[in-house]
Amino acid sequence: MTTDRRRQIAWAFYDWANSAFATTVMAGFFPLFFAQYWAGSLAEGERTFWLGVASSVSSIVVMLIAPLLGGLADRKGLKKRLLFVSTLLGAGASAALYGVAQGHWLLALLLFTLGAIGYFAGTSFYDSLIVSVGRPQELDRISALGYGLGYLGGGLLFALNVFMFQSPQTFGLADGASAVLTSFLMVGIWWMLFSLPLFRYVREQASPTGGSDWHELARTFRDVLTMKPVLFFLAAYWLYIDAVDTIIRMAVDYGVKLGFEPGALIKALLLVQFLGFPAAIVYGWLAQRFGTRRMIYVALAIYGGVTLWSYTLDTIAEFYAMAAAIALVQGGVQSLSRSYYARLIPAERSGQFFGFYNMLGKFAAVLGPIVVGQTALMVDNQRIPILTLLPFFVIGGWLLSRVQEPGRADA
Repeated sequence: MTTDRRRQIAWAFYDWANSAFATTVMAGFFPLFFAQYWAGSLAEGERTFWLGVASSVSSIVVMLIAPLLGGLADRKGLKKRLLFVSTLLGAGASAALYGVAQGHWLLALLLFTLGAIGYFAGTSFYDSLIVSVGRPQELDRISALGYGLGYLGGGLLFALNVFMFQSPQTFGLADGASAVLTSFLMVGIWWMLFSLPLFRYVREQASPTGGSDWHELARTFRDVLTMKPVLFFLAAYWLYIDAVDTIIRMAVDYGVKLGFEPGALIKALLLVQFLGFPAAIVYGWLAQRFGTRRMIYVALAIYGGVTLWSYTLDTIAEFYAMAAAIALVQGGVQSLSRSYYARLIPAERSGQFFGFYNMLGKFAAVLGPIVVGQTALMVDNQRIPILTLLPFFVIGGWLLSRVQEPGRADA
């Protein structure tokens, strides 16, 4: 194996490592376990409120620090060190949930918030390191490999954790609660263990630019506003990834409203994870063959079709089919957006530019759910709100058509 290939695989394995937190903790067990085990004494509305506070705080903290720390990482060559600190924070907080006793909801919420900060902040530094492991023409394939491994790794551990919960005695555990607590510990160990290849093999260099941190942050903000390809892409990305994230976050809730069993919905989540692995890899290959932007368009078209389809959804079989359709493009649109953006920005300032990229990703967790939620309050038919996401895909696709990428035929 060549040195370059080893570095690319080592970089991609960080997706395998940190996706365990996204699946087992954030999307899987923590919301349910928080409500039933740690915060059972609180009213339902109060539990929902505090979960929302934790999500908002972690997003706001990352939005505030990511661009500033990204600039510092660029100038001082600190991307790997800051990624290590973020990983230690996230993995440590996840593992520490293992020791939180029943009823101690405030401590559990604090550790969850710290874990989410470590996860989201680390993603920014990790993304920015992609320019250190491959040439521009390789970035689609490398980014897709990362997302593919993320789906597979997160899915494998989550599947094991679900089995532990369903059959705790098989693993020598007392009950389901012990299984969930052990799962949080396993996520922390998994995250740290599989991040080691990146810290061992990936190299970075400092790119001295002069000026203070705030000066460089202001400079990057001005550049974002004046570099039209970057500006148009970020506007497009903000819209379409907002709709993608909203579908990810609200799909299970939508299934519950339609009367589907929670166990069936978890199976649909696992289906997305395991189909997402080969689909993301293939999507990277297709982007090299047909062009990155064209394949992003394909993904947006499929998401638009799924959105229309969801309006008439009736059976669990259709829900599984819809989940499979999403799995075919979800990793693709995420990975190609990352690699496309990496080709638009100055490589020596990738930390700060990816700070803005991930800052928009945090903002994208706000608008879509608000639009869907507000529409749900205004109409009686609860199938209608999901249709409000269609303009996000259409306008996002149009803005993407305004992006000119230097040196690419598909631009």
